[in-house]
Amino acid sequence: MKNKTKAGVKNVFLKIAVCVFVLLIPCMLFMYGFQAKRYSKLRLEIKALEKKQEMLIEENKKIVNEISILSSADRIEKMAVEELGMHKAQADDIVRVEMTGEKK
Repeated sequence: MKNKTKAGVKNVFLKIAVCVFVLLIPCMLFMYGFQAKRYSKLRLEIKALEKKQEMLIEENKKIVNEISILSSADRIEKMAVEELGMHKAQADDIVRVEMTGEKK
């Protein structure tokens, strides 16, 4: 009798294990599909961010180039002479001032 109950218990556990395994297969397939969809979405997002990064790098290069052009000494001198009416100081235009006394 004990052999029959042990065999019956083993048979029940075997049936439960098979049922669990059978139920896990669709769950695993669903999870695989979910992860594949998520991966594709993230890959598209990465491509978009890389494209945006390239655009920002190019824009930054243009801005740096514009800054170097606008801050060139020749351009500044030309603006000072033509637009502001300035000129280079001559030797007799320079006045030296000496301060004596206490420093504050």
